[in-house]
Amino acid sequence: MALEQHIVHVPGSNRGGVMLYALSTCGWCRKTKNLLDELGVSYDYVYVDQLDGESKREALDTIRQWNPRTSFPTMVIDGQAIIGYQDETIRGRLGRG
Repeated sequence: MALEQHIVHVPGSNRGGVMLYALSTCGWCRKTKNLLDELGVSYDYVYVDQLDGESKREALDTIRQWNPRTSFPTMVIDGQAIIGYQDETIRGRLGRG
């Protein structure tokens, strides 16, 4: 199954392309997702730990392009990566909602 089939879309206000690579068990990932929800922005996310096979390899290869350490959360907003939970940076890039 291709990675695209695992990506979940969350509707909201369009502030550019937002993709969140997260782990389902990661507290910082959960905080990042909650912040995006609070800001009311449209975004896509995938829980990398719930992938397997080719989908997982594809996700990790993509993450490595932005974050060679492949740490989580890794978020890409319009071609710029934010690594880890960075409340003010995320708010600054997406507006305050």
